[in-house]
Amino acid sequence: MTGIVPLFLAPTLIWSSTWLAITFQLGMVAPEVSVAYRFALAALLIAGGCLATGRPLRFRPRHHLLFAAQGALFFGLNYIAIYRAEQYATSGLVAVLFSTIVIMSLVGTRLAFGTPITARALIGAVLGVGGVALLFLPELTSARAGGDTALGIAYAIGGTAVATGGNLVSMRMQRLHLPIIETTAIGMGYGALVAAVVATLGGVAWSFDPRPAYVASLAYLAVFGSVVAFLTYLTLLKRVGAGPASYVGVTTPVVAMLFSTFLEGYRWTLPGVVGVALAVAGNILVLRAPRSPSATRG
Repeated sequence: MTGIVPLFLAPTLIWSSTWLAITFQLGMVAPEVSVAYRFALAALLIAGGCLATGRPLRFRPRHHLLFAAQGALFFGLNYIAIYRAEQYATSGLVAVLFSTIVIMSLVGTRLAFGTPITARALIGAVLGVGGVALLFLPELTSARAGGDTALGIAYAIGGTAVATGGNLVSMRMQRLHLPIIETTAIGMGYGALVAAVVATLGGVAWSFDPRPAYVASLAYLAVFGSVVAFLTYLTLLKRVGAGPASYVGVTTPVVAMLFSTFLEGYRWTLPGVVGVALAVAGNILVLRAPRSPSATRG
């Protein structure tokens, strides 16, 4: 438990701030292009660290199939969908929908690896998603199923499903005892390539926003939101499995609202307080649930 908590807190605290950082990426530069920039930069940073520390980056061709799948799902298509979702729907609504990754991952690991879904984990997941929904209740009630909001919902759900697939591929890689740092560098490189291909096939204009807000948010998303957060998250995934690890997607929007309280003057409501209490309760259930043997291999 002691070693798991820092691995859980690091991506949670970082990704709770990236929801805001992503908004500075939207506008002049197309989402696909921004995703390509972000993960190309992150891949170069990790690869440079590997070369500096003597970590080999050569792997068998069959392993590159897994790296490409991880890159496409986890770092490419997933983020393109989330960036686009935030163009059409509020970040709160996107956060609520993305929090369902904890339930999708529980089901996914059951189907892919036969990992049992314990009652404790399922109750924790339901409490967490329900808590996040209550936290963003005003935004949910103001949303209307139609037009831009409906498109944002579709992108958010699609991105969540794709990210779940990325979780499962990452688990498969770790069961093959492939190193996390080196494979993350290559996976992010593939993710950047996939984003670039999507941008090119979609006829998106390649551009760059030199304004400080875009450059600073890009640097933050690449260094902290990608390099630091993903390396700790993937290590957590190796330790506890996709279901419990994906609970980061539930706690991230909760912590984001705590930040908003101090930075933006967010005013709490009774449903919001109850939502946080439910999310915390689910958090405790998930993190204290016994780990299955299949979730700790590799």
